[in-house]
Amino acid sequence: MRKAVQQLMLGKVIKSEEQTVHVLEQIAFAGYDGIELNGYMIRKTPVFVRLLTAAAGMPAGRGGTFDWAALTRSARLSVVGLHEDLDTLKQSPEAVIRKAKELGTDRVILTGMYQFDYTDPSALGLFCEELNRCGGILANEGISFLYHNHNVELVRLRDNGERAYSFLIRNTDPRALNFEFDSYWFADGGANVSEWMEMLGSRMRSWHINDRGSRLKGKAMTPIIKEDSMELGYGNLPLEKWTEIAKSNGTDTVVLESHRNHINGDPLKSIRLSAAFINRMF
Repeated sequence: MRKAVQQLMLGKVIKSEEQTVHVLEQIAFAGYDGIELNGYMIRKTPVFVRLLTAAAGMPAGRGGTFDWAALTRSARLSVVGLHEDLDTLKQSPEAVIRKAKELGTDRVILTGMYQFDYTDPSALGLFCEELNRCGGILANEGISFLYHNHNVELVRLRDNGERAYSFLIRNTDPRALNFEFDSYWFADGGANVSEWMEMLGSRMRSWHINDRGSRLKGKAMTPIIKEDSMELGYGNLPLEKWTEIAKSNGTDTVVLESHRNHINGDPLKSIRLSAAFINRMF
């Protein structure tokens, strides 16, 4: 099992190449094998995208001009995957393939969809055809294509009530598309995560792992407390149980991605603390 960190966690701490070298070396020292990169964070991106991600608490950082292939090699980290958006994949598949090969990764992952109606069976059917087509192009170059979920895939199709995620699994070709399963978002959506992991089976190639809980200490002002991302083993998700399912599925990559709620606002502290769980379980 390859153990990696998602680049989204690092936007605040990759303001220069020198700083990035230090950050990557710390990740490797903590016991991780790799990093999962994002297309919009390793190239110049529109201001709108940068503002949108910053507003979500996941700033893009200043790595758009860095030599990520050299940086990761220097830190002895592999690139376990490259996240890309569908428009880029449709318009410039050759560029995506070229970048993946430059980075030394054999995996491209579809970043979350926006402005898309997952309840519309016709739209979802066309989407599956596009996923199969893009995946076929990548497969011809020896690159696997994975779909990364959030929680919108739990909505029901308006014609028969089927979950959108089930539709995606059924209507995509395993030779063209498989899955990077994010258990945090399905837990957040109230789903039975174990059942979905078991349904994916061998198509669950990668696992985005996170925990969920609260940092509250002392008295609460109300009987309802806010839950958010937590370091692995410090929240209330049954990660040990899900780990066994992932291993049984033959999942080969586990990627840490915690959101915003880092210890003292420092993602590296959270990365190091989560490493204890990952190194113990994998």
